[in-house]
Amino acid sequence: MTVRVRVTLAAVLVVGLALVAGAFVLVALLGSVLTDQVCADASERAAQLASGSAGLPGTAGNSRPSELVQWVDRSGAVVGAPGDLKLADPGNRCVAIEPPGFHDDFVFAAAAVQSGDASGPVQVIVGRPLVDVLDSTNFVTRVLLVGLPLMLLIVGGVTWVVAGQTLAPVAAIRREVDEISATELHRRVPSVHTRDEVGRLAATMNRMLDRLERAQDGQRRFVSDASHELRSPIASIRQHVEVALAHPDRSTLADLAGTVRAESLRIQRLVDDLLLLARADEQNLPVHKAPVDLDDLLFDEAQRLRTATTLTIDSTAVSAGQVMGDEASLRRMILNLGENAARYATSRIRLALQADGAEVVLTVADDGPGIPPPDRDRVFERFVRLANARQRDDGGTGLGLAIVAEVAHMHHGTVQVHETPAGGATIAVRLPAVS
Repeated sequence: MTVRVRVTLAAVLVVGLALVAGAFVLVALLGSVLTDQVCADASERAAQLASGSAGLPGTAGNSRPSELVQWVDRSGAVVGAPGDLKLADPGNRCVAIEPPGFHDDFVFAAAAVQSGDASGPVQVIVGRPLVDVLDSTNFVTRVLLVGLPLMLLIVGGVTWVVAGQTLAPVAAIRREVDEISATELHRRVPSVHTRDEVGRLAATMNRMLDRLERAQDGQRRFVSDASHELRSPIASIRQHVEVALAHPDRSTLADLAGTVRAESLRIQRLVDDLLLLARADEQNLPVHKAPVDLDDLLFDEAQRLRTATTLTIDSTAVSAGQVMGDEASLRRMILNLGENAARYATSRIRLALQADGAEVVLTVADDGPGIPPPDRDRVFERFVRLANARQRDDGGTGLGLAIVAEVAHMHHGTVQVHETPAGGATIAVRLPAVS
């Protein structure tokens, strides 16, 4: 059952129940009001007769076609009609009954006769027929029996049309989404220029398609760049092996083994980086948080750089700093920062660590060409390498700083690029300190 049908049925059911209940209440109130009016008329007529303004009876009563009248003496007998029974005994209140010998209901009222004649009547009873009340209520009931179905039909028709118009954009959105495939993520659902739920649904769907398109584009670039990066070392290994096979005298086993080992290490490093980023995307990075002394990790990196490079490594600005995190991931982050700085530094790298309120700030600065302001956010994207870093030997894979950003984010930190006062680039990582 469609939403349109359910909404229409619900509207008809709710309105129908309300109308039926209202109809019962209307008929009951109408009957009560009209009966009260007949009672008032009978009471007024009885009072007139009792006061003598309408004359005293000479026979059984002053009955007319529109009313019944009886006079009762002190013994309870009907005056002027010996042996007749009283039509009703209303007392101080009106009563509605069908008197003997009649086929219609009457409303009876009584009034006491103020008379000094001991043998005269002491009470007058007046009855007014309820036929007009019954006719009125029956007429209203017939009108309602005809009108209620017509009103429900109108309510159902209006609800059906309005629900159809309201849900038409939803149907258009469903058809468009049903036709969008993985190769057509550029398509968008029809925009609804309203601020209701349907308009917000269309806007949400289009934002979702934007995210899917960006994710797909990023995945395609990722796969393309990863394939390109893996192709280079594989091609290098194949080239050296083919040369060794074609010209055994031009290459030694040691040279070939050294080349294969270097390229295989490069492949292993790239695969490890890709695996780490893939786990970060799935939020499945293994994190074993414990207090970590960042100053110890920085001193270890400074020693490694002094051994692996001829650059001057300044670590005098490293002070104590402890964070809660995963030591292996933080060590990998600092390693990538050191390798990035060593790749571009001319002669000097400066490592620093200092406390800044509830955070510790880790900075790695080099005296290389620096990073232009427009590229300072792009360098943390995957496989992004600037123009001066395109060479295979010193350009890296473009994943080092992306991993730095992922590790900082994993530890609820931030990373930014600044310009070194003496030239070059400074990368600053802010991490929450252990309180």
